[in-house]
Amino acid sequence: MKKLLLFSTFIIFQSSFSQQTDFLKIRKFRIGYLDDKIKETSGLSILNGKLYTFNDSGNAPEIFELEESSGSIKNIFTIPAKNKDWEALTNDGKNFYIGDFGNNGGTRKDLEIYKVPFQDGSKNDSITKISFYYPEQTEFIPKYTDNDFDAEAMIYLNGKLHLFTKEWKSKSTTHYIIDPNISEKQKAEKTETYKTNFVVTDAAYFEKKLYLIGYTKKTEVFLNVFTETEPGIFFKEQPKHYYLGSALAIGQIEGIAVNQSGIYISGEKFKSRLGSAQPALYFIPKEQFKD
Repeated sequence: MKKLLLFSTFIIFQSSFSQQTDFLKIRKFRIGYLDDKIKETSGLSILNGKLYTFNDSGNAPEIFELEESSGSIKNIFTIPAKNKDWEALTNDGKNFYIGDFGNNGGTRKDLEIYKVPFQDGSKNDSITKISFYYPEQTEFIPKYTDNDFDAEAMIYLNGKLHLFTKEWKSKSTTHYIIDPNISEKQKAEKTETYKTNFVVTDAAYFEKKLYLIGYTKKTEVFLNVFTETEPGIFFKEQPKHYYLGSALAIGQIEGIAVNQSGIYISGEKFKSRLGSAQPALYFIPKEQFKD
């Protein structure tokens, strides 16, 4: 029986690595544990050389500036907007875009993105709300972890917001485009889809590379790095595929940000009957990645 169990475990493990996988376990790149104030970190963004994060649903509408070398909190900024389920953070160099579109149950009809003026650590109250919907979604029946209209990943590129879905049912991600300059509720423009075999929890863009990070129900954490083959198009070529470790060791990975030095990754507190992990910040130097 023990041999059969071990063999079954091996088969399951192998199925998760059916595509070419590079192993880059990030536990050794941990630079610090996160304060309990951000134990539900749900996104990362670099603006003017500074690193920022926030918490997801059920928390205050706050953005935290982090110390890049340790993950400690440097500043806290309260945003005059409701945090129904903040899941993604990106910027255009002057403004933050906060994705309040977490939709695990697939029932939300109030998907929104907040545009928040934010320069040099200062802000004002002139927040713009960008509302959208998925034209492909026709049902709003609760289907927790079994729907394809959840999202936790977004980047700003070429004057548009690019959203990448967290597809619980299909184990894929769909790339939608949203125009931040449209004031009325708009339909998200479906552009391309890729079979990730994990749910995408954050995205980053740097030097014509798209970084999508996420995990599986078996706690495996993966990172796909796509090359932009034409402006705003990423899924025409196979990505680099990295296994980063288990959520049991590195936390529930929810944030990624990239600059010329390397990659920042954040994980929120993770608990299960198999174990737990503390919220943490990781930094992987650029030279650790294969070309």
